[in-house]
Amino acid sequence: MTLLPMTIRELLDEGLKHECDGYGRHHVCVRIAAIADLPSRFGSFQVVAFYNNRDDKEHAAFVHGDVVDAENVPVRLHSECLTGDVIGSLRCDCRDQLESALQKIGQMDKGIVLYMRQEGRGIGLINKIRAYGLQDYGFDTVEANVALGFRDDEREYSVAAHMLDSLRVKSVHLMTNNPRKVAELTKHGIVVTERIPHIIPPNRYNRFYLETKAVKSGHLIDFNEKEHLLEQDDRPIVEGMSEDQVAALENV
Repeated sequence: MTLLPMTIRELLDEGLKHECDGYGRHHVCVRIAAIADLPSRFGSFQVVAFYNNRDDKEHAAFVHGDVVDAENVPVRLHSECLTGDVIGSLRCDCRDQLESALQKIGQMDKGIVLYMRQEGRGIGLINKIRAYGLQDYGFDTVEANVALGFRDDEREYSVAAHMLDSLRVKSVHLMTNNPRKVAELTKHGIVVTERIPHIIPPNRYNRFYLETKAVKSGHLIDFNEKEHLLEQDDRPIVEGMSEDQVAALENV
C-alpha cells in the first residue's frame, strides 16, 4: 500500500499553506513541494521533495508504504555522498549503507529513507575532497576535519525532524549506528522507539575510516571492543557544577 491520492493532495495542500515558528535554534521551516511515484530496483517508492528555509537545499524522502499517521516507522537518515553514492568510492561505506537501507525498507510493509543534502558530514564537497587529501598524508577523518577548521560532524537534524513531522510520522525505528542521530531527532521532538543497527562490513580502503568513526565519533561499530570516545560536541558536564555553569556550556 502506498500513499493514497487523497492523502497526497492533503500533504501537498498542507505544505503549500504551512507556516511555523521553526524547529531548532535556526527556526527551520519545511514544506512538502512535490510527490511522485518512483519504482526502483529496490522496490516501489514514492519520492517526496521538500523545501526548507535553512540551507536552500532540496532534501527528499523516499517513502515505501503508507507512513502517514503511522507508528514505529523504519527510517534511515542518509547524508549525501557524491563520491560514494554515485561513483562507488571504497573510501567510505555510504553507497553500501544507502543501498542496504533501500533494499531492507523496500521489503518491509512501510519505511522511509531521508536523503539529506549534507555532503561530507556537513562541510560540503570541496572541503570533503580537501579532507581526503589530508587523509592521503596520514590524517584520520576526524583529524582532517579539525585541521580544516570544522568539527568532526557539522550536520544538524532539524530539517530531518520537520520532514518526518510533515509526513505525520508518529514514531520511528531509526536505522543507524550513530547515537547522535537518535539524540538529535529526540531533541527536535521525534519519538524514537527503537534503534536498528546498520552495520556494513569494511573493506581494506575504509576500515580505518570506520574504526575512527567508532573510536572518535561514538558510532556503535564493534572493532575489537575499542573504547568509544565522547562526541566532539558533547559538553563536559561534571558533578558539582552549578546550574549557571551548565547553562553556559549549553550556549557555547
